[in-house]
Amino acid sequence: MDLATIAGLVLGLVALVTAFVLEGGHLTSLLGVTAAMIVFGGTVGATVASGSLADAKRIPGLILRSLKAPPDRRRALVDELVALAEVARREGLLALEDREVSDSFLRRAVMLVVDGTDPETTREILERDIAAMEARHQRGYTMFLTMGGFAPTMGIIGTVLGLIHVLSNLSSPDELGPAIAVAFLATLYGVASANLIWIPIGNKLRRQSEHEVEERAIVVEGVLGLQAGDNPRVLREKLAAALPPALRAAPASPTAASMAGAMAEGGE
Repeated sequence: MDLATIAGLVLGLVALVTAFVLEGGHLTSLLGVTAAMIVFGGTVGATVASGSLADAKRIPGLILRSLKAPPDRRRALVDELVALAEVARREGLLALEDREVSDSFLRRAVMLVVDGTDPETTREILERDIAAMEARHQRGYTMFLTMGGFAPTMGIIGTVLGLIHVLSNLSSPDELGPAIAVAFLATLYGVASANLIWIPIGNKLRRQSEHEVEERAIVVEGVLGLQAGDNPRVLREKLAAALPPALRAAPASPTAASMAGAMAEGGE
C-alpha cells in the first residue's frame, strides 16, 4: 500500500473540512446528493464519451493500482543482469536459455540474445515493447487527468442549474440563502474532486509508468552489454550509472528478486 497517496488524499480532505468547521460551518451543509450526482456522474460520463468503454472499465483497477507502492527493483535488476553476464562469460550465451529469470520482459530480452538476434534488432524490438507499454499506461493516467479537467466544469454546470432553480422560486425569500448554498456545493465538489482525487491519481499513475520505463531501460542496456560480452564488473558500473546514489552502494533487498515479477503483463 502506498501510504503517500492515502496520507496525501486524507490530509487534503481533512484540511478542507477542518477549516470549514473552524469558520463555523456545519458538516451536514457539505452534503448534497444532487450536486454529487451532477459532478461525479457528469465527469465519468464525459470521460467515457472521450475515450472507449474498454478504457473506462479499467478505472477501478487503476485507482487500486495508484494506491499500491510497487517495489523499486532497479538494483535487483542490475544484480540479476550482472549474474547473467557472469554465467554467459563462463559457459556462453546458450547457457542462459535454461536460466530462470525473475521478469517476463527480461526473459524475452535474454531469449533474443540466445537466439542470436543482432544487437540493433534486439534494441529495436525491446524499445518497441517499452513504447507499447508506455502507450497503454498513458491511456490510463490520461483518463484521470481528463477527469480532473471535466470535474470543475461539471461543478459550474451544477451550480448554474441550482441557481436557475433558486431564481425560479423568488417568491420564498427565506429559502434563498440555503438554496444558493446548496447550488454552490456542486462547484465545491467539482474543484475539490479534481485537485484532491483525479489529478493526484493521474500523476501517481504517470510516475509509476515512468519508473517502470526506467526499469526496462536498465534491462535493455544490460542485455545488450551481456550480448556484447562486457565484463560483469564493467557491466555493473555501466548499469549503476542509471541508479540514484543511494542505490549504487546499497546491497539489493533479499526479497527484491522474488518481487521482480510484479512488472509482468498483469501490472501493465
